[in-house]
Amino acid sequence: MILRVIVLCLLLGGWLGLGTGAAQPAPGGAAAPLVWLEQTLRESAVLRRHMVGLSVADATTGQPVFALNDDRYFTPASTMKLFSLYAGLQLLPDSLPSLHYVRRPDTLLFWGTGDPTLLHGDVPSRRAFTFLQTAPGQLVYAAVPTVTAFGPGWGWDDYNYYFQPERGAFPIYGHTVRFYGKAGQPLPRVLPRFFRPLTYPAPAGTPNPSQDHVRRPALENRFLAFPAANNWVDETPFRTSPALLLQLLQDTLRRPVALGPLRLRAQDSVRTLRGLPVDSLYRRMLRVSDNFLAEQLLLMCASSLSNDSLSAGRVIRLVQQNYLRTLPDAPVWVDGSGLSRLNLVTPRSLTALLLRLHQQVSETRLLGLLAAGGGQGTLRRVYRDTRGPWLWGKTGTLTNNHNLVGYLRTRSGRLLAFSFLNNNHVVPTAEVRREMERVLTLLRERL
Repeated sequence: MILRVIVLCLLLGGWLGLGTGAAQPAPGGAAAPLVWLEQTLRESAVLRRHMVGLSVADATTGQPVFALNDDRYFTPASTMKLFSLYAGLQLLPDSLPSLHYVRRPDTLLFWGTGDPTLLHGDVPSRRAFTFLQTAPGQLVYAAVPTVTAFGPGWGWDDYNYYFQPERGAFPIYGHTVRFYGKAGQPLPRVLPRFFRPLTYPAPAGTPNPSQDHVRRPALENRFLAFPAANNWVDETPFRTSPALLLQLLQDTLRRPVALGPLRLRAQDSVRTLRGLPVDSLYRRMLRVSDNFLAEQLLLMCASSLSNDSLSAGRVIRLVQQNYLRTLPDAPVWVDGSGLSRLNLVTPRSLTALLLRLHQQVSETRLLGLLAAGGGQGTLRRVYRDTRGPWLWGKTGTLTNNHNLVGYLRTRSGRLLAFSFLNNNHVVPTAEVRREMERVLTLLRERL
């Protein structure tokens, strides 16, 4: 009988990626045993088949509470947006930089900071629009060194989907086209209207294996709309270029815009036009996991370091070297959104980041930026309680990976920071999500 128990423990430990050891303590102090929690994870029919990491600490004291595989590297997916948030908090003031500009006697020379809010469909700002529309003299747009459209390790065949617009120095309309289709009508309503002549009904028999409403060829701004039995709304990225940006600006501003080099003179005074409050962007980015806003956030951070260069890599290196050197494990950090599978982070480093955010940002503001269980964002349908939210966090999902990082309030009133990572699962994500909710609810009830 004893031998059978030992063998069973070995098998369960292997399924969870634990080896034969117990849950590991977090750095900086010993985590409480919480035998019941370790047993719950080991015995879960859903979780034991893939790699699981869980790190829990007291958000107020920083004292470790529980750790399971917390020193192993995981694909974090969109939980990487918390690193982008941290970069913004260190490098940006209270308002976004909308554009840089120089006034000359007969010219306004301007260039991009990466601000994504110009006529954006969800976080719209007209500050730059009004400024450029009313500025005296000739408008000259200076293209800063090229920003690569896609990040390292992104899926090339996701170019057609709303969650992967191209990055850019001076975005407009969020680099996407919105389509509003009605049942039985061959063509949808198109915004911005500039793209209406570039939208066509898909010819009969056109393959549509993904059942998309709109498809665009990879290298063209030509949009094929497929008929549907019901009304629909879709959003498709457009392919960017300096020439197209000038066309869109002229069409929108209703005045000429020229393209010129960024050559500053000794007497030039570079100024920055300020836009929306930063929390407007942080809130949208975190709550609904907006990849485009996260990527552009790193570019705006880069604009705060240099007037003529937008390098996300430079920002990542600077933040890691100057602000995150004492994390338990150095993250492999390559983009702002977490779209890349090249990103790698340990659960205990994510929890350490949560503790830093809790120390540096007021609790009310911090929790208000995140998705809330039963409230808004990606957690609105889960972690419900009629008395109000008890869990706030950032989800991260890629195929076969589902993670949740954030804060939970226990029944006793204690605020915990946690990182719950699940990699390489083969069951539907909904099953993993339900099991995570069961485990975190137990944590809420028992601590």
